[in-house]
Amino acid sequence: MGAFKTLDHDDVAGKAGLVRVDLNVPMEGGVVTDDTRIRAVAPTITELCDKGAKVILLAHFGRPKDGPEAKYSLKQIVPAVAKVIGRPVAFATDCVGDVAKAAIAELTRGDVILLENTRFHKAEEKNDPAFVAELAALGEIFVNDAFATAHRAHASTEGLAHKLPAFAGRCMQREIEALEAALGSPKRPVLAVVGGAKVSSKIDLLENLVAKVDMLVIGGGMANTFLAAQGIAVGKSLCEHDLADTDR
Repeated sequence: MGAFKTLDHDDVAGKAGLVRVDLNVPMEGGVVTDDTRIRAVAPTITELCDKGAKVILLAHFGRPKDGPEAKYSLKQIVPAVAKVIGRPVAFATDCVGDVAKAAIAELTRGDVILLENTRFHKAEEKNDPAFVAELAALGEIFVNDAFATAHRAHASTEGLAHKLPAFAGRCMQREIEALEAALGSPKRPVLAVVGGAKVSSKIDLLENLVAKVDMLVIGGGMANTFLAAQGIAVGKSLCEHDLADTDR
């Protein structure tokens, strides 16, 4: 793996940092039931705050289809984030435009704000250059700490990395270093366990891993697609039947 820049490579004091985090957490009755993903990115948020940065959190939540939907609003995640990092967290009802700009303008060093769900804009998943530019205009540096979504070429993940000085957050750094230890020069035999819902979103990763590991174990909903490709009935379970030929 090539070298990558971390928070050790820049003086963030006074800078507005766009920090892509993974807050796609499970909820029930409007309450976060598992804050594991929040705790994973807390060290990055805290470090940036302590160093005097203005922390602007970008994240998606769920899969909204037609613009803003209350059930997918990140506003409901704010209390859980604030509790984990032990700091107040402001909220903006949009991730771009005048609403976001006005909210960010109120920040001082060490403040944290969470912007609304990036997927409320269809341009996010299309990695639309105009949308990327709107996001980039809100900050001075880009910190990607959302390892679980880093494989997606979306505006708030891949797009921003080309527009602003980009750095890996501490969670991202740990994951990359772990991958380097496991795949760069590992002690064999090497077994990789990959889970998730869809094969289609991980096919490039899987094809890359096959060439590097001795054994590859597929779990989660993805396993059904592989089972179906072998002619095994999976009933109504999540399955991408159109990928049957690929999985053979």
